[in-house]
Amino acid sequence: KEGHSLAQLEILCKQLYETTETGVRLQAEKALVEFTNSPDCLSKCQLLLERGSSSYSQLLAATCLSKLVSRTSNPLPLEQRIDIRNYVLNYLATRPKLAEFVTQALIQLYSRITKLGWFDCQKDDYVFRNVIADVTRFLQDSVEHCIIGVTILSQLTNEINQLNLCLCVQADTSHPLTKHRKIASSFRDSSLFDIFTLSCNLLKQVSILAFWVIFLAEPYFSDPTSCASTSAAVLVFQSLSDPNNYHEFCRLLARLKSNYQLGELVKVENYPEVIRLIANFTVTSLQHWEFAPNSVHYLLSLWQRLAASVPYVKATEPHLLETYTPEVTKAYITSRLESVCIILRDGLEDPLDDAGLVQQQLDQLSTIGRCEYEKTCALLVQLFDQSAQTYQELLQSTNSSTIDITVQEGRLTWLVYIIGAVIGGRVSFASTDEQDAMDGELVCRVLQLMNLTDSRLAQAGNERLELAMLSFFEQFRKIYIGDQVQKSSKVSTFTVTTHTLLCFRPETITNLKYWGQCEPITSKTLQLLNDLSIGYPLPSVRKLVKLSAVQFMLNNHTSEHFSFLGVNNQSNLSDMRCRTTFYTALGRLLMVDLGEDEDQFEQFMLPLTAAFEAVAQMFSTNTFNEQEAKRTLVGLVRDLRGIAFAFNAKTSFMMLFDWIYPAYMPILQRAIELWYHVPACTTPVLKLMAELVHNRSQRLQFDVSSPNGILLFRETSKMITTYGNRILTIGEVPKDQVYSVKLKGVSVCFSMLKAVLSGNYVNFGVFRLYGDDALDNALQTFIKLLLSIPHSDLLDYPKLSQSFYSLLEVLTQDHMNFIASLEPHVVMYILSSISEGLTALDTMVCTGCCSSLDHIVTYLFKQLSRSTKKRPAAMATDDRFLLIMQQHPEMIQQMLSTVLNIIIFEDCRNQWSMSRPLLGLILLNEKYFADLRNSIVNSQPPEKQQAMHLCFENLMEGIERNLLTKNRDRFTQNLSVFRREVNDSMKNSSYGVNSNDMMS
Repeated sequence: KEGHSLAQLEILCKQLYETTETGVRLQAEKALVEFTNSPDCLSKCQLLLERGSSSYSQLLAATCLSKLVSRTSNPLPLEQRIDIRNYVLNYLATRPKLAEFVTQALIQLYSRITKLGWFDCQKDDYVFRNVIADVTRFLQDSVEHCIIGVTILSQLTNEINQLNLCLCVQADTSHPLTKHRKIASSFRDSSLFDIFTLSCNLLKQVSILAFWVIFLAEPYFSDPTSCASTSAAVLVFQSLSDPNNYHEFCRLLARLKSNYQLGELVKVENYPEVIRLIANFTVTSLQHWEFAPNSVHYLLSLWQRLAASVPYVKATEPHLLETYTPEVTKAYITSRLESVCIILRDGLEDPLDDAGLVQQQLDQLSTIGRCEYEKTCALLVQLFDQSAQTYQELLQSTNSSTIDITVQEGRLTWLVYIIGAVIGGRVSFASTDEQDAMDGELVCRVLQLMNLTDSRLAQAGNERLELAMLSFFEQFRKIYIGDQVQKSSKVSTFTVTTHTLLCFRPETITNLKYWGQCEPITSKTLQLLNDLSIGYPLPSVRKLVKLSAVQFMLNNHTSEHFSFLGVNNQSNLSDMRCRTTFYTALGRLLMVDLGEDEDQFEQFMLPLTAAFEAVAQMFSTNTFNEQEAKRTLVGLVRDLRGIAFAFNAKTSFMMLFDWIYPAYMPILQRAIELWYHVPACTTPVLKLMAELVHNRSQRLQFDVSSPNGILLFRETSKMITTYGNRILTIGEVPKDQVYSVKLKGVSVCFSMLKAVLSGNYVNFGVFRLYGDDALDNALQTFIKLLLSIPHSDLLDYPKLSQSFYSLLEVLTQDHMNFIASLEPHVVMYILSSISEGLTALDTMVCTGCCSSLDHIVTYLFKQLSRSTKKRPAAMATDDRFLLIMQQHPEMIQQMLSTVLNIIIFEDCRNQWSMSRPLLGLILLNEKYFADLRNSIVNSQPPEKQQAMHLCFENLMEGIERNLLTKNRDRFTQNLSVFRREVNDSMKNSSYGVNSNDMMS
């Protein structure tokens, strides 16, 4: 029966991992889930590992064991987990040649057991902390065992750094993050340095061995036929013929950072031979580009670091890099050019399609190519002239083949990319006028090629070549346009000349005209335009605005001239994102000479006015083309958001405000009412509104007699209320869609409300004074939206976290009366969200929570102080808030424990922020703080208790029972000293390891 059960399990594993039939796989998965939950799962897993005949059964056993040791209910006893840990180590040691995925699963199991049991003791021994001893026996054995040992170290470090929800059961608390951090901190203090030291020693040994490998490989480079006479070299290159070995060998070379490290690993007198061999190895590898292409990164990384060290070398010994870097540069360039024809001929995967990989290699080449730059430049000029001449001749010939033209376009694409890279590698302090002149030679050639390709765009174009051009322009802009440009006459003349020719050449308009349907080219072109329009240095932008091409864009920004502005040519609404970038750039360029000229502004806005009128006309009828209305509106609000972002001065922004309000605001409100359930429509509208109410650079400053600030808030309140109440009616949303459908819009509403509440252009007291419910409506909608979001979602989505906690900070600072008036369950929800946010990994969220908590604690302290001084009775809402806090003292006490825990045990990156609410928390909970202090002191070893007690005494030294600024500042200073003294006291102490979890 037992054998039959194992056989059945192996069949199920085979069906799960190998079958292509969905039904069979689902049945197998269901049966294996039942097996995982069965009482005899543990014993069956051991039998599978011992007797299983397939790797899949071993994988199942390892996976099931990981689930067993991680489960949150009915956890395994300590002795059983120790047995599993020992069994896994012995299993790996006696079976070093398991399938890779089985080895990985078993190492994952070991890492999980070790982490979850990090604080477990057996007879005063922390039984899961013998990591170094566990791994050392692997490192002292065969190569296969060494690989397992290193993988264990790597996987364990990674596991310690990841948050596992199964930590909840270990901590008996709802705060797994705190438990995770305590484990990570303890692991860091007790084991990480030993692991680092062990790894460094291993790396050094392997590096020395690798250089002997290079020496043994010498015959291969000098005369491949002589390899047969050197048995060691034959073995070396048999090993390197395996792509994995070759790849790892290249990674090893990449770890070397300078020629000094080379000298440390080999005898100094052998350095010239070593660097020659490495250069030969690199050149040979680059020339055989089709083998192990991923290793190119590591080889170039080594030479990039070597070349980068040249300007700083002061030693008298020759580094020989001036000899070998040109060879490496030439090998890379020529091999890329030669690959073009082979890739087309054989239908291979083109590396130019992987933009990230190309950019990574070019970034490395940019440094290598600038070393002995005259040789690099001469090579590029020669190769570029040859390809460009051949390309031009092919274009002029009537019988040229398409393949030949495509090959030359591919070669020119690589050359344009590489020219941009080497120009981008210019370092100002190490550059000379001669090198800048070389840059000019290369730039002129690219410009000439640009003129040639532009003349063909009406008939045909090459997308890759256009993207290479844009990459080149971006590199040139970063180096030669801006405050980093040197003031020598040659550079200035060169910059002005090329700026006029290049930086806003007709290519920008040409690209937007002919490549409007190509998103990569359009977005990169617009990004380049946006970067050029930022406005520094101002004389460059003024020259830019005077160019006819720019004036044409400012006067003709319609779909007739720029197809990407069309309404009916996008496949979906999200394709319009680039329009915001376009109008941000146009808005900045318009502002250069706009001043107070309202006529010029109105002229510029004519296309957008027409679009608004078209949408208004559609909304005024009972039947209209909904798809066309959506596209028109979404495009329009994206355009307006770009303009609003660019107009950061009061004069220009007021023109925009007067243009949109009140005439067109009802259209935006109507769109929210109609399409609240379509995030592709509502999100752009909400983001536009959030931008309009953002008082960036104090641009929203209305006259003292103007009601516009209040009117703008009323429109904001109406939009938040309309969207919020409707989005709450859509019902349950699948987890994978909840952010896009609901939470993204809610996040924008939170940002919008925060911006308008903190904009300092609305007196919120007038709303209650005159019976206006706009403020109450906005705040109540915020509460409804908040209560519809689980706590976990508040922290799982970073943008939502930041918008919510920044809004909460404003509310607790300026609207505590509203917070105090809320129902008890709402108050508890808000306090719980603050408590959760205090332990967030995002420092911005954590800091915001500290500030919000400080405002709440200060408010409570003042209310209590007033009641003890027999001041006039507070409002009923204040009494309610105090009553809630008195009924649930554990909430404030919990946050006191949390803050103190972070300050004592963790790498607190915002100590000042943490200190501000801590004093109020202590003053509100003096007895609890005293108990907490005594618990901490008593948990220390007897010889350290007095020192810890003194730390707490010094913390409150000179602190009065008030929250005045002077008293707070003194406490913050004391806390800084306290943290340092506690850390010193706890060194070599077991505290924080076996003590009660302060979070529970």
